[in-house]
Amino acid sequence: MKEEKLLSALRLQKCKAIGDILAKKLIVTVGDIEQVFNEKAATLLKINGIGSHVVKHLFDKKNIIYAEQELLLIKKNKIEYSYFLEDDYPKYLQNCIDSPILFFKDGNINLNSDKIISIVGTRNMSSYGKDFCNKLIEDLAIYNPIIVSGFAYGVDICAHKAAIKNNLQTIAVLAHGFNQIYPKVHKKYINQVNENGGFLTEFWHEEQPLRENFLKRNRIVAGISKATIVIESAEKGGSLVTADIANSYDKDVFALPGRATDIYSKGCNSLIKKNRASLLTSSSDIVTMLNWDIKEQPKKIIQKQLFVELNPNEQNIYDYLLKNNKQTLDVIAIECNIPLYQLSSILLQMELKGVTKPLPGKMFEIV
Repeated sequence: MKEEKLLSALRLQKCKAIGDILAKKLIVTVGDIEQVFNEKAATLLKINGIGSHVVKHLFDKKNIIYAEQELLLIKKNKIEYSYFLEDDYPKYLQNCIDSPILFFKDGNINLNSDKIISIVGTRNMSSYGKDFCNKLIEDLAIYNPIIVSGFAYGVDICAHKAAIKNNLQTIAVLAHGFNQIYPKVHKKYINQVNENGGFLTEFWHEEQPLRENFLKRNRIVAGISKATIVIESAEKGGSLVTADIANSYDKDVFALPGRATDIYSKGCNSLIKKNRASLLTSSSDIVTMLNWDIKEQPKKIIQKQLFVELNPNEQNIYDYLLKNNKQTLDVIAIECNIPLYQLSSILLQMELKGVTKPLPGKMFEIV
């Protein structure tokens, strides 16, 4: 990613009037993130969701200064980053509509795996929850999954430590910038985590661990993985928020049941009772539900049909996917200027013609 593009991404990220969903829409509509700041205000105002208030904040000169300062810190500390339209952006997270346009990473992170699971739960972990968490990760180790959590007390740090013990990659998603660690007592685990994975955050270098940041952090924990596992939780708590977000992303959620009288099992029991999570009693539940026990079958060679006749809309979509590889339904609709209600039908016809095929997460690619 060129420095100018990174600076533009930082400027857009700093604009308080624009969230990730609107930011993506803005970038896709104008064609490039650098073009966002070269576009005329009158043109931007024609985009649905962009009003005068947003445009005013978008061109706030203070954001340029802040972005330049953050860019210097990124270069000075050699911080790696991922932009949502580039190939190194995690595929599961890329499919989430509100995922960050830009996040930062530190360590030896490699997210090129289909076996990524998030493990969350209460800070007040019981011996029952701790024993189950350790045994679960030990039993899953033969499948070499990546373990994601939030580096907090209780279930989070237990999951990270168990992953390290079993030589698994583990990713800690932070609710603050890289200039600190919260909680401070977990500083002793930094090197171990970095050696076996690393840290990830969307927050700038000096950002503090504010309450609202933890809620934002939860969507990354839920979005970056294939499934979310709740070990223990009270009736209310951040882990239940993470489970709700995972459900909204149409991802698998698992919960460890407990006794009805146990305070920190009530949240899990409620998830199961309301069909918001699958019952989790052993590693086999994960393996079966996520199809980890099915060996990959050799790919069937499909001969493309030559000279397929496409109408103008189909040709437009084909040319776009040919240039950009796989893309989500929403992005195709915006880029090809086709309403969603029409696009689904068109893609179905293209699938029947053997031109495109659907993928998980409402994504499509050329056959």
